[in-house]
Amino acid sequence: MTRDNVQLCFGQAALSSRIDRFLVERGLGFNPYALRRARLRDIIVLESQNDRELAAIGLSRDQILPYVFRDLLSD
Repeated sequence: MTRDNVQLCFGQAALSSRIDRFLVERGLGFNPYALRRARLRDIIVLESQNDRELAAIGLSRDQILPYVFRDLLSD
């Protein structure tokens, strides 16, 4: 049985804080829980890749959040 519910135990608070800080810096001054939750899987998948794997798809580690939220937020 596959499980779609991803649960983080290590580093969850740090990742959550980074996502919140990113969204606040882009002008969303509220805690968009549903928005974060809907994209958390994509963030985790990208965060779990090493730098070489990220580079192969044209991303650096600091570009993960802008990439995941690119359709909603413009730089």
